[in-house]
Amino acid sequence: MIHAPVKPSVTRRALQGLAVVVAFALGLSVLALPRIERLFLTQNGRAAGATLTLAVEALEGALRRYQPLPALIAERPQLRALLGNPGNAELAARINEELRQTAEFVEASDIYVMDLTGLTIAASNADRERSFIGRSFAFRPYFRQAREGGLGRYFALGTTSLERGYFYAAPIRDGARIVGVVALKFTVDRFETSWRGGASDIIVTDSSDIVFMSNREAWHFRALSPLSDAAIAQIEATRQYPMDRILPLETATRPLGDRFNLISIAGVGEFITASHRIADAGWTVTILEPRGPARAQALIVLALMVLLILFGALIAGLFIQRRRRLVERLEQIRLHRELLEQRVAERTADLNHANRQLVQEIEDRKATEARLRKTQNDLVQAGKLAALGQMSAALSHEFNQPLAAVKVYAENAVTFLDRGRPEDARQNVTLISQMADRMASISKHLRNFARRPQEKIGPVPLYAVLDDALALMDAKLKSAKATVDYTRAAEDILVMGGQVRLQQVLVNLLSNALDAMETDAAPRIEISVRAQGDRQWVEVRDHGPGLTEESLTQLFDPFFTTKIPGKGLGLGLSISYNIVRDFGGTLAARNHPDGGAVFTVDLVLADPPLAQKVAAQ
Repeated sequence: MIHAPVKPSVTRRALQGLAVVVAFALGLSVLALPRIERLFLTQNGRAAGATLTLAVEALEGALRRYQPLPALIAERPQLRALLGNPGNAELAARINEELRQTAEFVEASDIYVMDLTGLTIAASNADRERSFIGRSFAFRPYFRQAREGGLGRYFALGTTSLERGYFYAAPIRDGARIVGVVALKFTVDRFETSWRGGASDIIVTDSSDIVFMSNREAWHFRALSPLSDAAIAQIEATRQYPMDRILPLETATRPLGDRFNLISIAGVGEFITASHRIADAGWTVTILEPRGPARAQALIVLALMVLLILFGALIAGLFIQRRRRLVERLEQIRLHRELLEQRVAERTADLNHANRQLVQEIEDRKATEARLRKTQNDLVQAGKLAALGQMSAALSHEFNQPLAAVKVYAENAVTFLDRGRPEDARQNVTLISQMADRMASISKHLRNFARRPQEKIGPVPLYAVLDDALALMDAKLKSAKATVDYTRAAEDILVMGGQVRLQQVLVNLLSNALDAMETDAAPRIEISVRAQGDRQWVEVRDHGPGLTEESLTQLFDPFFTTKIPGKGLGLGLSISYNIVRDFGGTLAARNHPDGGAVFTVDLVLADPPLAQKVAAQ
């Protein structure tokens, strides 16, 4: 049955639905703009908070630094002397110079001394044009506070110097009596200089909301809120600020979360603000971060969202169009296929029969391939079983020697215990434990005999390995009453190999040498170590009957042995040969001209730099 193609109206409805989704997403993006901007405003406010902290710490540091200085200066006896004799010009000149030096040292703007009427009789700026000498500051609150015995402090514009500064004052006492006041002033210009050049503005306001510090000079003495009559009267009485410069700064503030505000300043713009109050000075330090960057960031995010939505809509539209074409193409293919199948069914009945025969042949071939795979798996399993049998035989052979040593040590331990020699018995038990470790190591290496060894090859001390091998064979050598001719060099030699496996090779050679002389009453084994260029030879010679020509050709083949049945499996030399070859060396055998067999282990010397590194360790 032939179906009708997909109608174009389906695609049109899909595109219309896509347009609705895009419009809805764009609307949500625009509605989210205020929230996005608020997020960036808060983020920028936090960043500005770090700058505010630095500014506050600098101001508090200056206040803490200058606060104790007037009291220290007031303790100078010459100040009391001058207050007692203000007409002494020589003493006044000397005190003026001392005050000048002190002001320079502590980086203060001015230091001056006043009598109880507020008249200045000594000052660090006595030699300047705008000197404080002869001027009265009785109207200043800091003078009255100090005259009453307290610490005077005040911020104001200097009536003489016309410089803004912070004043500290302390009483000068003659015993319990206050005879005068010393004041210190430091200017705030350097703080404003450090604030300039940044993206943010910083203002410091007093309790009347008057800006007396700011990196914007135009904001100096501007009021952020209307002044009360009492505040105006106080400013006029103390001459704190010039009244003609106190103008309102038109602002509108609204909160932005718990920590920040959004303030609008007429003619300037909008700012995110964060404030910190310095309680001792009665100051409020406020940082103003422009709103513009946060809004720009929010608009960039909005633009990216719109682009992403439009890009997604474009991809979706292309997908809808391609899907429509694909559906139409598949529908055409289906129609052609149905037509073709109908014609084939009508014209080629014989072809169906041939097809069934072909299907049967395919099934037969699949069955044959399945049997072949099973046969291959059986062969692999048989190979694994053969390798397992070889490793089991090797494990049985290699455990004979350590087990024999364990038996001897155990018998010795029993004898020592019977004789009341527990320390010697303990030593034999320790050697049995070492033999157990040795058997575990041998088991590990024999398990890996048929594959590349897992133990890393590196520099090993040859003489130390020989010492270990002789120690391992010591009981068997003593039992056979054998002597070993071996001269050990004082300095060890580093060769490439594995310490445990090289020891295994030497133990096998020593054991074979003893077996070759089992009928001798006094067996003798000779061991020599000598260098051959960049190689190191270790030769083990016995004084037995030697090797036949046939034995020399098959000596290193697995399961070949010249021993009587039950004395060996014929795997020791084969394993040793493969171990030495894995070290990059060779194992060879020959007959000595004076009788007996000689086995030569040819090893590679370690590189000098690598050998030095191992020696250092």
